[in-house]
Amino acid sequence: MNQTTRGLLLLTTAFCAGGAAMAQETDPLFLGTLRIEGVAAQNLLGNDEITEEELEARNPATVKDVFAGESSVTVSGGSAMAQKVMVNGIEESLLSVTIDGARQNKGAFHHTGNVLLDPSLLKSVEVSEGLAPADAGPGALGGALAYTTKDARDLLEPGDPFGGIVTLSGGNNGTGLRSTLSLFGQQGGFEWLLSTTSQEGDDYEDGDGDSIDGTGAKLDDYMLKLAFTSETGKRLSFSASQTEDTGARASQGGFIRADFAGLTSPGRPTEIIDGYARRSSYTLTYTDEAPESWFAPTAQLTYNEQEVDVGSNSGINTSLSGTAKNEWQLANGTLTAGLDFFDESAEATEGADGDESRFNVGLFAQARQDISDRVSVSYGARYDYQWFEGADGSDFEDGGFSVNGAVDVVLTDSLTLNAGLASTWGGFALGEAALVDFRTPWTYDDFEASRANAARLGLRYEAGPWAVSGALFHTEISDITAVLPDGGDRGAQADMVSRGFDGSVSYTGTRGFAKLNYTYADVELDDDTVGTTAYYIGRPVGSIMALEAGYDIYDNWRVGGSAEIALENSDTDPDLPGYEVLNLYTSYTPRGFDNLELRLDIRNVFDETYASRSSDGLDSTGTVVPLTEPGRTFLVTAKMRF
Repeated sequence: MNQTTRGLLLLTTAFCAGGAAMAQETDPLFLGTLRIEGVAAQNLLGNDEITEEELEARNPATVKDVFAGESSVTVSGGSAMAQKVMVNGIEESLLSVTIDGARQNKGAFHHTGNVLLDPSLLKSVEVSEGLAPADAGPGALGGALAYTTKDARDLLEPGDPFGGIVTLSGGNNGTGLRSTLSLFGQQGGFEWLLSTTSQEGDDYEDGDGDSIDGTGAKLDDYMLKLAFTSETGKRLSFSASQTEDTGARASQGGFIRADFAGLTSPGRPTEIIDGYARRSSYTLTYTDEAPESWFAPTAQLTYNEQEVDVGSNSGINTSLSGTAKNEWQLANGTLTAGLDFFDESAEATEGADGDESRFNVGLFAQARQDISDRVSVSYGARYDYQWFEGADGSDFEDGGFSVNGAVDVVLTDSLTLNAGLASTWGGFALGEAALVDFRTPWTYDDFEASRANAARLGLRYEAGPWAVSGALFHTEISDITAVLPDGGDRGAQADMVSRGFDGSVSYTGTRGFAKLNYTYADVELDDDTVGTTAYYIGRPVGSIMALEAGYDIYDNWRVGGSAEIALENSDTDPDLPGYEVLNLYTSYTPRGFDNLELRLDIRNVFDETYASRSSDGLDSTGTVVPLTEPGRTFLVTAKMRF
């Protein structure tokens, strides 16, 4: 019996056994909104949700745009295939990343990003900073990123059988033309959605007017979603998506380095060659949206691939994963429990010849309860066991517990205390797919599983339209094995720490809002400030402020914008320079044409020349030409619904 079959059998058996043990016929309870799950409490714990309304205001064309206004989340620059997401300076490969609940493996080459994603149909994004609950999935060492996309029913009114959205965007400075067509329908309990996005543009210019080679957009995205919901609320859905970046990219020495503008080495000039990055995902989900009594199950099975071709080398990461869980209604909250698994591999397909694989089974439970009208708690645990096979055929296996707990305490009518702790077992990390056994056979002496410990403590104050909050955070991850090994030594270990402060001040009025976020993150690797090429680990952050605001001049006319201010970071050598970037927009819906929205964006209004704080190679100026961001850019967007 292979490991995948064994995992599926364990999954089914444990879930059924858990259901039988809890099978007590009780009447469903209406709990209202648990305070520990409230937006304010979760924000203070570092669990932020980027809502559909916020995404609409940001008009994202890239993952970087998704997190505009979020000081704790930074994204490196360049083309879509180059962008990496950092949460408090921790790279997303150390987080649990899901799309519609489906686990995603990391990227296959260190000069490209991890999860290639088109944000056209994003409904929300949830960010957990360090304190991921047990039901967020395995391997959430630095937290979690959960992307949710829209279904047909999110886009149609009840009883409306068919609809569509056409979006066209165009502008200067490499923007080119971006088009999205989404068609969707519903009939009875059936619903469907088909969407495609295409963008093609030239290389952009930075604030100094210098053209940045290899940054032209060439993105294609396809999505299909099907679902059936019975009259009793039983829902079965299937989704398939594929995102590709096939643009011409900058390379040196035969390797695409989409995260650099170039190298200063005289023997490695920059050449432009065709690159390739692809993410494909297929997910089947069952859930009961109108549960009776104790049984409210969710089951999911997904398969995804992350593939890159970077010139001399190529590689692919695959992931087959599944989850089966149930949510029980308690008198003062909920309990979610179940079992999950994943079967993943990293394989070199050209330029190198090797592969690694791992298989993981996890059992988890997470409770969320209101203990009193002033005290709410969330606590949970999971146990994971993992099998790993190295490129040399060596086998490893190990298991570990993960625990978490958080409390929300109302001190006064306007002041609330929030605190959380977590210890997370991370298992064994897969190596970089494109370079498995490249040049030197990989060895696995002292190869170990990783673990993270995290804490967060904060206060929030709310009075009328004003809200002020602040939290101290500390996340340490130990025994990180070398994903990109020096001399093939996969057993080499590193320890990292991200610690600092998150703060926020916001005002919400009847016609507008303004919010200022501030994050200070001191990120260290083996007791020294982390470098800007610490691939699969993190980046130095320092102090970052993010401002976001919007105001409705009339019901059909809105103005707004965002700004990012990075202060100089002198913890690195050389210092990382500060910068200030302002983006403005206005959107207008003509009266009598409610299905049409016209929008003008001006990005980088002051034509600042800068490199994103989380970009690669900023402290390697003797060997790397850092990738600067686009200068002033005008973008016009028309969106029509029918």
